[in-house]
Amino acid sequence: MSALAVLGQGDMVAFTALRKMLDLTVGNLSVHLTKLEAAGYIAINKTFEGRKPATYIRLTANGRAAFEQYLNDLKTLLGEGT
Repeated sequence: MSALAVLGQGDMVAFTALRKMLDLTVGNLSVHLTKLEAAGYIAINKTFEGRKPATYIRLTANGRAAFEQYLNDLKTLLGEGT
């Protein structure tokens, strides 16, 4: 979520770039993304670039709000919240 939250609203990241950034296997990242998509936190767009399939991921408005709430909750827990 944090890797997606730094993107601008509506911006997407390629699955391959996200996988390399997080140093995860294809299967491991796919499982995480499936759960985030089911929760409505991310949107996944599949397309083709030439003849090769390409997958792009973006944070949804609900996902961004949930992540911001999570960060606020952590700050509160640590005594740094408002």
